[in-house]
Amino acid sequence: MPSFEFRGRKYQGGGIVTGVRSAPTKQALAAMLRSESILPVQITESAKQKTKKKAGRAGSKDIALLSKQFSVMLDAGLPLIQCLELLAEQQEKPLLKDTLLEVRESVESGSTLADAMKKHPNVFEPLFVNMIAAGEAGGVLDVILQRLSSFAEKAVKLKRSVVSASVYPAVVLAVAVVIVFIIMVWVIPVFASLFTGLNAPLPAPTRFVMAISDYAVTFSLPLIVLVAAGAVGLRYFYQTEEGKLYLDGLLLKTPLIGIVLKKIAIARFSLTLSTLLTSGIPLLDALDITANTAGNSVIAKALLQVRQEVSEGKTLVEPLKKSTLFPSMVIQVVSVGEQTGELDQMLEKLSVYYEDESDAAIANLMTMIEPILIIFLGVVIGGIVISMYLPIFTLIGNLSQQ
Repeated sequence: MPSFEFRGRKYQGGGIVTGVRSAPTKQALAAMLRSESILPVQITESAKQKTKKKAGRAGSKDIALLSKQFSVMLDAGLPLIQCLELLAEQQEKPLLKDTLLEVRESVESGSTLADAMKKHPNVFEPLFVNMIAAGEAGGVLDVILQRLSSFAEKAVKLKRSVVSASVYPAVVLAVAVVIVFIIMVWVIPVFASLFTGLNAPLPAPTRFVMAISDYAVTFSLPLIVLVAAGAVGLRYFYQTEEGKLYLDGLLLKTPLIGIVLKKIAIARFSLTLSTLLTSGIPLLDALDITANTAGNSVIAKALLQVRQEVSEGKTLVEPLKKSTLFPSMVIQVVSVGEQTGELDQMLEKLSVYYEDESDAAIANLMTMIEPILIIFLGVVIGGIVISMYLPIFTLIGNLSQQ
């Protein structure tokens, strides 16, 4: 339950009273204070509560479920205030619960639902807020919430696709690097001491692996620090606009993975834009929101350029043609949609097509990448093992000849 700091005046004697109390809303706390013969002068959210509220973000799954529940309640004829109160009671996460209570409080004070949600960007994204505003203006809030629920579910699926396409190979490579490092630092030195005692000439592959092992043992700590510093530096570099553009562009150009990420980005673009246009959002606003939720800064930059040219009087298909990011199929579908006046429906069909294409591309990627990684690990680790056993084989061959 939210906590509030209050300052009040006693009805009898006029003494000042201050403190911190927990209550569902500010109005509930004010009523509680009046029942104790205290006139509330000021009620504000406690500093602890503000800090708690700022921490974290709402997940796409949470928003999808929230939208579906909200839509069902409104469709059943429940008043908006009651819907928000019931939704808050059902939430297990404090962030969502507190946010919904504050939204309810703002709506009770005369604010629109969209304006109330706009105060909480860590929970409700611009896309969500703009669609709620369109639903309120058109009197179809329940329908808009159904679309938002469907959109959020598809967005979760696309996000999962991105994770599947990028995390699996990264994890396998990271494990391989750790295994090779352990072999070089702890296993190879044992063989090196054994070979030193034999006083026998060593083959070139063995000397090469032992030299790398000596280097890894000598500079193991600096190497670990360097890798950690590189990871931190890469993270900060990605937080800059130039870094994000460079790394996102590099990912799109990466063999195998880049094709999958591009298809996922196009599926997200067409899904977001079609959902916004169907909900009555103007094209320029829809392009702006779509760029902000693109998930890839290169795609976002291209969409903002498209928006700029559309605002200058060009059709949507003209700037899309100039960009090298959008395949000819996307251009053709958008062109047909503009000519027939059914751009939202054509984009929806395009999103379904590219969702299926993304799933197929990910399946193909996993099919191709598994043998590639197995061959890579076999060559690296197998090469190390063979290079360590070559002197033993040579020694056994010399002994058998004597």
